[in-house]
This record gives sequence, C-alpha cells and structure tokens, in this order.
Amino acid sequence: MVMKVKTGVVGVGAIGRNHARVYAGLDTVDLVAIHDADYGRACGLAEEFGTEAVATLEEFVECVEAASVATPTTTHREIATKLLEAGRHVLVEKPISDSVDDAKALIDLAAARGCVLQVGHIERFNPVMSRLEEVLDSPRFIECHRLSPFPKRSLDIGVVLDLMIHDLEIVLHLVNSPVASIDAVGVPVLTRREDIANARLRFENGCVANITASRISPERLRKIRVFQGDAYLSLDYQDQGGWIYRRDGLEIVREEVLVERDEPLKCELAAFAECAAKGSLPKVSGLQGAAALDVALAITRLIEEQAAGD
Repeated sequence: MVMKVKTGVVGVGAIGRNHARVYAGLDTVDLVAIHDADYGRACGLAEEFGTEAVATLEEFVECVEAASVATPTTTHREIATKLLEAGRHVLVEKPISDSVDDAKALIDLAAARGCVLQVGHIERFNPVMSRLEEVLDSPRFIECHRLSPFPKRSLDIGVVLDLMIHDLEIVLHLVNSPVASIDAVGVPVLTRREDIANARLRFENGCVANITASRISPERLRKIRVFQGDAYLSLDYQDQGGWIYRRDGLEIVREEVLVERDEPLKCELAAFAECAAKGSLPKVSGLQGAAALDVALAITRLIEEQAAGD
C-alpha cells in the first residue's frame, strides 16, 4: 500500500481554496489541515473538504509533511521558513517572495534541510507546455499576452508580480540564456501600482521576448506565440490548444496542436506530492522561481523609475 503524503494549505483565499479542493481529490494525498488568519473561513473550508482547521501555524506544522503556502507575498518567507525548519516540503505560490534575498534564504534553507521547495508557476504544468517543449529548439522571438478582468486580490503587488511573472518564468525556461537588456512600461489604473504593463527582453543568444500583462481587461486571454527558423507556434493556455505553422517549400502549412486537456493545478499539485514523497527535484524549483522574481523586480523598478520621472 502506497502511503499518502500528509498535506495542508496555509492561506485559503481564492487561490488557497483551490489548492485545498484539488488536494482533497488527489489519490496520493491526505489533506490533513488548513490554516488561515481567518479561522472561521478555515473552519468552513475544512468542513467542505473533509479535513481539520487549525488555529495556529505551529499546530499546522505538526500536522503536515508537505504544504502549500498561498498567503500574501510579503508573508511567504516567514511562513515557508517555519515549515522548512521543521523539515516540511513546501510549495509556495508565485512569486516566491517579495525580494531576491528572501528567495535565496528559502532556497538555502530547503537545501540545508533536504526539503522540496517548489514555486507555484502553474502554466509550466499546462498540457500545452509539453507540446511547446517538444517542438521548440531555438526560439528567436516570443510574444506573450496575459489579460484578465480586475481580480480584487493580490493588490499588494502590481500586475508584473501578479500576472506577468508567469510568462517571465516560461520565457526564461524556453530561451535558457541570460537576459541582456530590458525595456518596460507600466500604467496604474485602479490601484497605486501598475495594472497594465509591457516588457521587452533581449537575451544574450539574440532571442527577443515581448510580454504584455493586464488586470483591467474586459476579457481573459492567456496566449503565447513563439517563432523559430522552421516554425511558428501559436498556443492558448486557456483553451489548451493552438496551431503550428511550418515552412513547406515556398508555402506555410498549418497543423493543429492536439493536447490532452487537464487541469493545470491538479497536475502541479500531483507533481508536488510526488516530489515530496520521493524527495525529487520539482519542475519549478526555488532557483527558477527566484530567477523569474529577479527579472520581474527589475521590470518593476524600471516602471517605478519612469513614474518618478514623469
């Protein structure tokens, strides 16, 4: 009989609630505890998903072997540190923290304790990514669009750290080359931070990525287009499909991308549970999460400098 990983969730707002829902349905996981600053909310979700709400983080740590941290970004280091110090495996939602120094501290602590530290960059577990990775070998230009209506959450950070960071992590993964330069612009609309932003990244290998994110759009859109010498791929994360365009002589032929659809969060949390059980390296490690954070913060600084100069 395979032992289930005793798992829990810290922070059960919009994102954490979904973590609890998915854990409750995974065969490899035993959802044993939920902790939230709002104990009443934790109790309600615990009843819904057949688990226990605990009032303190210390009680929570004693219950679990692995945990998702889905609290505000500014609390990630403090909460993840307590879990890692106790030898618990951690999946921390993106961004990994609000500073690169904090991210490095978590990475070092996880390594010292022999714990898994995974960062919740969910699109890496979207089935379209597997197809993209199969076809790509030398991307030259990447274009990403990620648009959503105003979320009324994550207002402690701007759209770069809220949404764009998903695409930054993917682009860094696909290009696998140091960033040579960054241009960026951002505009605050409904909050004091940027609600719409665009960044243009040039890499040392010559690849260029143009990334747009907005959380004030009337529509939801999550698409990536990648160009390389022999093909152009247009993929939709939301619909989990798309097209590949290839050169055939003097013509361009189009081939539909066939994807076996699945819920990315379920794939992500199942992979985390497997890593926790085996002690294996996660697909999105602390180092990769920190690299995406580093670029996102550089973009944010550029936007803030422009705002200060206006």
